[in-house]
Amino acid sequence: MERRFHYLITEDQEGTTIYDYLRSLGYSRGLLLQLKRTEQGILRNGESVYGSCRLHAGDSLDIHLVEEKSSEKIPATPMKLNILYEDEDILVLNKPADMPIHPSMGNYRNTLANGVAYYFQSQGESFIYRCINRLDRDTTGALILAKHAYSAALLSSAMQKRQIHRTYLALVQGICPEKGLIDAPISRKEGSVIEREVNFQTGSDARTHFQRLDTRNGLSLVQLCLETGRTHQIRVHMKYLGYPLLGDYLYNPDYSRISRVSLHSYQLDFSHPVTGEALCLQAPVPEDFQKAWE
Repeated sequence: MERRFHYLITEDQEGTTIYDYLRSLGYSRGLLLQLKRTEQGILRNGESVYGSCRLHAGDSLDIHLVEEKSSEKIPATPMKLNILYEDEDILVLNKPADMPIHPSMGNYRNTLANGVAYYFQSQGESFIYRCINRLDRDTTGALILAKHAYSAALLSSAMQKRQIHRTYLALVQGICPEKGLIDAPISRKEGSVIEREVNFQTGSDARTHFQRLDTRNGLSLVQLCLETGRTHQIRVHMKYLGYPLLGDYLYNPDYSRISRVSLHSYQLDFSHPVTGEALCLQAPVPEDFQKAWE
């Protein structure tokens, strides 16, 4: 993978070192070290320079990112990817159900990461797997991948600053309130490695906004937006509220309408990490979710 960036220095940046200028643009310490080790990774007015050099108004600064290695321990597996958006910097996929996002014990070749590895391998490109917003195995929908270290640094910062707005759809049991905010800390349930619960003594801050969109047959179609990103946050919060998600093997194992947790990452709103363009990307609602609502 190769990516080039060009910057024109203004009077406001006069006297700033190259490293300080790049830090102001979101380049991480690790990325600056990588540029230092890259032949002609930093060019000022067409000449290779050290990052400690100072910039002057009118200077032309060119950055050359090179990643020759691919992610280790992620074997390539032929797989059809549902691509919602792609450019030089990011790849946004519509993740299917029953698919982990990265390999683990017992799931070595059947994950989204394996399919992404094959996708880039088939194009003759190296690729390091960098997943920005994580989804559980059975959760479907929009997922962002960074295609290089710079976009990864910027997107990770945006996640920490809550600048990537994630909207989910869920089917829950019962007629839930019209809308509200669930502000209840979440922690790991004692005696369990996987299960989480609301715990006001030991839990970490967790906030979920919800809005009921429709009701049918004693069920509610709910739109949810996350302020935080705790493990199983939506599933735990809706159970705590008294309206658990359908098909949730941990918190409501009722498979009468759907065989997996009825949660879909429907929409992502965020600024493009490099261009700043406002993006609103939607993942179509999967067929099993639609049938469960019928």
